[in-house]
Amino acid sequence: MTTEDLRTSFLIDFLFTPDDIPMVYSDIDRSITGSAVPVKGVLKLLGTKKEMAAEYFAERREIGVINTGGEGTIAVDGKGYPMAFKDALYIGRGVKTIEFSSKSADKPAMFYFVSYPAHKEFPTTHSKFADAEPARLGSQKDANKRTIYKYIHPNGIKSCQLVMGLTELEEGSVWNTMPPHTHQRRSEVYMYFNIDPAAMVVHLMGQPGETRHIVMRNRQAVLNPSWSIHAGVGTQSYTFIWAMGGENQVFDDMDGVKVNDLA
Repeated sequence: MTTEDLRTSFLIDFLFTPDDIPMVYSDIDRSITGSAVPVKGVLKLLGTKKEMAAEYFAERREIGVINTGGEGTIAVDGKGYPMAFKDALYIGRGVKTIEFSSKSADKPAMFYFVSYPAHKEFPTTHSKFADAEPARLGSQKDANKRTIYKYIHPNGIKSCQLVMGLTELEEGSVWNTMPPHTHQRRSEVYMYFNIDPAAMVVHLMGQPGETRHIVMRNRQAVLNPSWSIHAGVGTQSYTFIWAMGGENQVFDDMDGVKVNDLA
């Protein structure tokens, strides 16, 4: 695939549009990736598109949301959940109304969400960033010192198939998910943010023996099929949100790839 083919097929580069909810429906595990930036008023998440054939968005779906901007609120069937920076909200199947709002128009909330089909209902659950389960990995020597924060996972917020969290790299570290891996039993979506306007992240994907790359800027997302590695390196440190959906929720269910086997 050419660079243009890769970007057209896997890159999502139009998220975080003020007063809109742009979304991408993918046939990769039927994921929906989107954002909501309410500035002038409340934004309501609707699910009437042909692809979903649903009366409301969460009729047969679950959703994970992380706020990457100013303070805001998500109202779920009329109940409001205050969302600070890097707070997460799991919304279970069967919820009929989902509304996004910001506390201040000058510093709006920037909600990022990923949704997968669900066959079972789990309760809507809020998680503050401070309550997320941290796992510290990597080293300064390997330029990959980072903390993984798990929100939605089997030992945290319960879900049908969605697993979601974020990873923060420390200053001076630039590599994520290296050595890389694949996981045939689920797909993944990365959304990179906290990237300086003059910086970039080179996202690596493809089969281990025939890799490709996509240059990514701040607040862009990328779809990662189950057969593809997903790793990246930046010109500076950055943060990214990861979300997975598929057959298995076990976080460590992955097939590692040695660096020497990459080509």
